Amino acid sequence: MIDKIFLDSNLWIYLYAKNPPEKSQKVAEIIKNHSSSLLVSTQVLGELFHVLTRKKFTSKTDAITIISDIVNTFPVQAINTTEVIQALEINAKYNYSYWDSLIIATALLSECSMIYSEDMQHN
Repeated sequence: MIDKIFLDSNLWIYLYAKNPPEKSQKVAEIIKNHSSSLLVSTQVLGELFHVLTRKKFTSKTDAITIISDIVNTFPVQAINTTEVIQALEINAKYNYSYWDSLIIATALLSECSMIYSEDMQHN
């Protein structure tokens, strides 16, 4: 059985914003080496679109193409009430931000064995 791996939004942002270049390259290597085991969530897709377009890394049209390519390449886990409740419990117990708790909850409920992230906010 292949272990599932979850990439946090910031890694996808580095990849497609190509900024900084060394982080973009590292994320590309992670994706290449784990392409058959990556999982994405609807939260990550929304955050990626928001940052790419708001910070003007790309146009909305290009961002839609990027999101569509990800959706057509990797399994996508939708966020539902189960993930939300689990995220609230993680937030209450460990004091991560709600959004980071939602990433963790989604990865746990999807049986991912690893989460790649750079900036989980733990207060």
